Amino acid sequence: MIVAITILIMLVCVLLMIAVLVQNPKGGGLDSTFGGGGANQVFGAGRSADFIEKATWGLGIALFVLCIVANYFV
Repeated sequence: MIVAITILIMLVCVLLMIAVLVQNPKGGGLDSTFGGGGANQVFGAGRSADFIEKATWGLGIALFVLCIVANYFV
């Protein structure tokens, strides 16, 4: 059980790093280096920023919960 939780924690950490790095530090949407122009055309400028922000919050909460659960099983 602890191995599965550890693998999930690692996956969430990698996804959280990607979500944070894709964000523009000034809050202007996706960084153009990672294909921000295409994402803005698909989602719209406001929607892409909202999606990345919600994904970041969700992944952060998931990491917090998984760490608490892993501590319970140790």
